[in-house]
Amino acid sequence: MFLAFLIAAAIATHSDGLPVKAPKSVGMSAERLATIDRVIQRGITAGGFPGASVIVGRKGATVVSKGFGRLGWTKDSPLVLPDRTIYDLASLTKVIGTTTAAMMLFDEGKLVLDEKVTHYVPGFNGGQKEDVTVRQLLMHRGGLPAGRELWRHARTPDEAKQLVLDAPLEYRPGTGFVYSDLGADILGMVVENIAGERMDSFLQRRVFGPLGMTDTGFLPNDSLVYRIAPTEVTPPRGYPLKGEVHDENAYALGGVAGHAGLFGTAGDLSIFAQMLLNGGTYDGNRIIADSTVKLFTARAAGSRALGWEVGEGQHGAGTYLGENSYGHTGFTGTSMWIDPEREMFVILLTNRVHAARARRPSKVIADVRADLADAAALAITDENLAVAEMPASFRADKALGWNRPVRTAKARKSNGSKRSTSTVHASTKVAAKSSAAKKKASLAQAPKKTTAKKSIAAKKSIAATKPAGPAKKKATHG
Repeated sequence: MFLAFLIAAAIATHSDGLPVKAPKSVGMSAERLATIDRVIQRGITAGGFPGASVIVGRKGATVVSKGFGRLGWTKDSPLVLPDRTIYDLASLTKVIGTTTAAMMLFDEGKLVLDEKVTHYVPGFNGGQKEDVTVRQLLMHRGGLPAGRELWRHARTPDEAKQLVLDAPLEYRPGTGFVYSDLGADILGMVVENIAGERMDSFLQRRVFGPLGMTDTGFLPNDSLVYRIAPTEVTPPRGYPLKGEVHDENAYALGGVAGHAGLFGTAGDLSIFAQMLLNGGTYDGNRIIADSTVKLFTARAAGSRALGWEVGEGQHGAGTYLGENSYGHTGFTGTSMWIDPEREMFVILLTNRVHAARARRPSKVIADVRADLADAAALAITDENLAVAEMPASFRADKALGWNRPVRTAKARKSNGSKRSTSTVHASTKVAAKSSAAKKKASLAQAPKKTTAKKSIAAKKSIAATKPAGPAKKKATHG
């Protein structure tokens, strides 16, 4: 059984990529790694995504390289192959593209982390923007809002770029945290202004080309569309998306943006991940200095490093990855986590935004990401890292909240209180109606000479028996 698994992995891996090794040879359990198949398949069966690419690597080798399901939901849709199927990487662009470019320019002394952004992008000014530093952008602490609907207002990429620059700050730089696409876009402008070329050409020339990442880049050629996983079926653009960036704002910016726009295969990303684990070098090519890799991937504040996120049991990091692990996720259903202590990386690429059949595909992909990281970490057999017992069940086995929200005890108590209040109101209304009816009958039997003053008093008495309506609540953001 394991031999068939190994052969399949070998077929799916490029000869010029990472070597394929048996789990045992790199200190991993093949039996525990098999949990990955169950977890991913449950996500597909539940309708969270039609297919997935998974690669797990350890100690310089690929241990798991497997495609699951298909590019789309139809039976004639191509099968997923981890080294052939190209996915829209969404916000993985922030780290694989924008942050990497920043790391290289930092190495060359051309980018200073504590320099003001306006030094590199003069158009970024006004309303305390002159106080924003490059470091703050990398940490999502620059005061910028999460995003802006560029696609609704911009007719050209230049107009969209200007809208990014004009976005007002939401808080004083350095005093808060808001995960911001706009911050990544401005960081992309910093990179382009320093490099003197567009980010797609810079990355191709300096990163993807030297590493042999032949299927990674922005604006995929039409000849590649047949092996690109489709995304949105009914986007604002008015036609199904395949080979065009899913993110509407990245599309408005011309398809090359600091926050999204990158496409790639799991096979290519495995090379990139190994380069980082190697301290910035791969196959004799030095891409980034070892000290820079350590600086940018170390915890800087909260759960953020510089550009990267650090593992805290959130966003796909699972429960068992080390405290020095780092990674990122993408809205389309992508993620990559790297654990230097375990010398391991875990890559998951899906197109969960493609006509998902589960009611809550975001919950499905969140659980599957975490389970994948856990299964990989639990498979390690090294004495100092091994976990004795496997969990009785994984998140995907329980599928909690995949098709309906999970009701907590607090929520149930709150709902019960509401029902009780409703019951009281209902009984009050019944009593009020009964009282009003009696008073009406009493008035009907009274002498016809009843004065207007008494009639008004009677009406007030009837009105007093009616329960007051609920007070208006101020609108709150969910």
